[in-house]
Amino acid sequence: MIPWLLLLPLPVARAAEVVGVPPSLQASYAPSASGSWKCLDGSKEIPWKFVNDDSCDCPDGSDEPGTGACPNTYFYCRNEGHIGANIPSSRVRDGLCEPECCDGSDERPGVCENICVEVGKEYRKKRAEELKIQKTGAKIRSTYVAFAEKEKKRLEGVIQTSSQEITVREKEVARLQDIADRTESLSAAELEYKKESPLYQSLIEHRDALKSLQREHKKHLEREKTLSEILDALRTGYNPNYQDMAVLDAVRGWEYLAGLPHINDVGKDASAETEDGEETDSEPEEVIPEDEWTAVQLENDLPKLLKTDYVSLLLEHDEHVMTPAEGSMLFELSNYLPDALIPQYEDFKDTLLGWMETIGVIRPSVGVSTGRCKATHAQQALNDAKNSLRKVEKEKQTAEEDLQKISDSITFGPQGEWKKLDGTCLEKDVGDYTYEVCLFGASKQKPKKGGTTFNLGKFSSWNPDAEPGTPEYYEKQMYTKGTKCWNGPERSLLLVMTCGTENVIHTVAELEKCQYQFTGTSPALCLPVSEGVKHEEL
Repeated sequence: MIPWLLLLPLPVARAAEVVGVPPSLQASYAPSASGSWKCLDGSKEIPWKFVNDDSCDCPDGSDEPGTGACPNTYFYCRNEGHIGANIPSSRVRDGLCEPECCDGSDERPGVCENICVEVGKEYRKKRAEELKIQKTGAKIRSTYVAFAEKEKKRLEGVIQTSSQEITVREKEVARLQDIADRTESLSAAELEYKKESPLYQSLIEHRDALKSLQREHKKHLEREKTLSEILDALRTGYNPNYQDMAVLDAVRGWEYLAGLPHINDVGKDASAETEDGEETDSEPEEVIPEDEWTAVQLENDLPKLLKTDYVSLLLEHDEHVMTPAEGSMLFELSNYLPDALIPQYEDFKDTLLGWMETIGVIRPSVGVSTGRCKATHAQQALNDAKNSLRKVEKEKQTAEEDLQKISDSITFGPQGEWKKLDGTCLEKDVGDYTYEVCLFGASKQKPKKGGTTFNLGKFSSWNPDAEPGTPEYYEKQMYTKGTKCWNGPERSLLLVMTCGTENVIHTVAELEKCQYQFTGTSPALCLPVSEGVKHEEL
């Protein structure tokens, strides 16, 4: 014998695999040197022969991976030729062949046929088709991502440009604000000068007098009302048989003044005439001149008159007076001059007026109309500048909000891939209706033959049962607060999407009353194959 052969390691027999245990845990199912085995939770040590003896000995049930003895445990099917799978231990040896266990290992030998070769072949064929779709869709998705990146750069440029423009416009607003303040101050001084005119002072005096008369008139009306109540009480309560003549005369006088019938005649035939054949005397109707106001006008129109804007009235009067009479040659001299001489004439006129103002021949033209015009122009320029500033600020704010939506993972996906589809409308004809959903917008049910279009809801969120950023999160869109159903809830829509090479709706269903579900595909859900394919054990 060759001595060096003794140094070669002897082949070690492979330990038999424990039924029902996945490959990742096979190493944990081996007896110790003493022939015992410790439960996976470390709570107990049992003889190795107790493993898979159809009797639950470990508190965590780990000693019965290949039987249904322990509740809430799982059985692993190797499925050679296909993909391994876990099924609940309660379905082991129940006499039923589970689809997940194509090798039939969940039942006793001979109960279920091993069809993993055929199942695996069909699965791989189907999976190859899915991968082909996923690869094609992923290429389309990459264009969506490129669009989002381009849009982000554009928005960043808008934000930067807007920020610079805002700085310039803020300076312009500050400059125009200063001009407007100084112009308004000058205009106010001119206005105060105009208020010193006798016409304006007389108007104010008349206004104050009218206010005083109105106040006193109201006082007299209140007193008259009180007196009438007193006299009415006296009229209805006195006794002509016991009261003196002074009281009777007072009652008679009040009845005449108020146009009331004598208290003793109340209840008699109103149409009856007096004993001498003459009608009851009545107060003659007062005739009011046309240039005077009636009591109704005093009550309704006087408050309006007292609210007159006398400053505006003064300015209108000033403008009216300054306007030349029609056909006046003095103020229309320029109409008779050749066009070539008009500029020289205007310059000469301005120079002459300025010289006359300087030496005191005429008062400086402090017309409020001119000052007001300048103030108005300055204020208009300021308002235009402010509006332009607000417009730029709004553009910047909108760009910042759009950029935030693309950058976060909640609105348009981890890479902004859904931004490309914002507002994209998908339709599906079903029966007498066309169902439409505009992504991130609204969904509708439109009749083909005329009638009412119903709102199925507006976009409210992605899948509320998944974490933002995970693929599952973007597989569902919720559309809520649609048109209320008759005697039912508001219409709503659940849009369920999967990876596909087209943005399309495949099915439309009303799961419950006024609660709809669309299913469809989108390339936006097609992750690159390296991300979308999980390791599969064959």
